[in-house]
Amino acid sequence: MNDTHDFLKKFGLSEKAIELGEKYEKELEERFKKIDETAEYNQLKVIKAMQDNRLSDIHFASSTGYGYNDIGRETLESVYASIFNTEDALVRPQITCGTHALTIALSAILRPGDELLSPVGKPYDTLEGVIGIHPSTGSLAEFGITYRQVNLLPDGGFDYEGIKAAINEKTKLVTIQRSKGYQTRPTLSVERIGELISFIKSIKPGVAVMVDNCYGEFVEKIEPSDVGADMCVGSLIKNPGGGLVASGGYIAGKKEYIEKCAYRLTAPGLGKEVGATLGINQSMFQGLFLAPTVVASALKGAIFAARIFENLGYPCIPNGTEERYDIIQAVTLGSAEKLIAFCGGIQAASPVDSFVVPEGWAMPGYTSDVIMAAGNFIQGSSIELSADGPITEPYAVYFQGGLTWYHAKLGILSALDRVLKL
Repeated sequence: MNDTHDFLKKFGLSEKAIELGEKYEKELEERFKKIDETAEYNQLKVIKAMQDNRLSDIHFASSTGYGYNDIGRETLESVYASIFNTEDALVRPQITCGTHALTIALSAILRPGDELLSPVGKPYDTLEGVIGIHPSTGSLAEFGITYRQVNLLPDGGFDYEGIKAAINEKTKLVTIQRSKGYQTRPTLSVERIGELISFIKSIKPGVAVMVDNCYGEFVEKIEPSDVGADMCVGSLIKNPGGGLVASGGYIAGKKEYIEKCAYRLTAPGLGKEVGATLGINQSMFQGLFLAPTVVASALKGAIFAARIFENLGYPCIPNGTEERYDIIQAVTLGSAEKLIAFCGGIQAASPVDSFVVPEGWAMPGYTSDVIMAAGNFIQGSSIELSADGPITEPYAVYFQGGLTWYHAKLGILSALDRVLKL
């Protein structure tokens, strides 16, 4: 018995849950060392980018109003371009979420008569309204932009023949979703994304390829932009914000595409020249600095959850031994009661709103009730410990985040305890 073991009991955890945690944590020591090695590499990459762009405390100053000549904002975008090995980047607090960032990129590149192709199946739920798969005001479909998708093969592989047949003279942009979203398919590694991009470019060299990089930043030593992606898109309240950034998103890629995205975000003729930072430059730099180690904590939590729940008979994607390519852990619990219990356990282990009981509700952009547990310092931040899922078959929960490994561990044990008691 040790002090930590005893203290965990103060959270109401059962002896069984605590002992299971101790068992699998011990087994994962070598795996955790590999995660720390990747984190160290990415930490060095971030520091080098900041040094190469001569980051100084003067860049922490904020702008208001139009935001003209905000050297902090300009330097931050140069740092992102260096990290992602791209020509340019757009990094703004005015980008409200990952879906917004993706919408900006899609709307910036596509024009009436163009076609968007997804070669990896259905996109994340909130993009269905953006594209017009589900009718929505202001969708791409309303502007005469068509959409085509090629589903992954049953084994999770790419349907190369189907993709080749789908690419045509109207195909202007290809979107690749790295993470699984609310699906139980494998997350795509950067290497596999590179293979897919090479195949697509061999068929139509001039087509633009965008990667939805949400939940994947700093999980590997390279990013999709290192293997041919023309744009990488993500949210600052996920991985790259390091848990400190209150709002924002990024698009990193070719200069011509970033310029178009900037015009879409602000207005034609204004582009990157405007956009006040309102005092959050420092948190955007500091969050980026912390991001590699924060992502490592989240990865440890995801693997820990997988090892525990798969050994209790619950299907996990990925499982506890597979390589990780994002921070999301899908656990198929098989019933609404267990899904709700799991989320309740995560909420109860949170530093904020631990007393709140999460319930499913009809969230905007989703086709079924969704339950979300997130007692976070920043609302909706999914690099902080959180769990969510649609309350529908197969009743899978999607667990992610953890600013520290220790909090992730507590959350998983709390969720485990509640599931065990059913």
